[in-house]
Amino acid sequence: MSQQPQRQPDKDAAERKAQKEAILRMTMTSDARERLNTVRMVKPELAASIEEYVVQLASSGRLKKPIDDDQVKQMLGALQEKKRDIKIRRI
Repeated sequence: MSQQPQRQPDKDAAERKAQKEAILRMTMTSDARERLNTVRMVKPELAASIEEYVVQLASSGRLKKPIDDDQVKQMLGALQEKKRDIKIRRI
């Protein structure tokens, strides 16, 4: 009986993941999804935040057309941490 309660959360998580993937397939071009998968290999938390943002946009009805690769690049640039410029001066 103790295994039954554990199966339900796993099933719910799998359903949520499948719904999210379906939304991403409908709202993003194949190039954009490919770039996001590449980013996921290096920075999974950054890819997850972009996915959540796209899902929110889609669920609120604010997407007029599918998100393309250039838009994903813009999102990545906006979300990435600002890098510090280090200059070394010799005296």
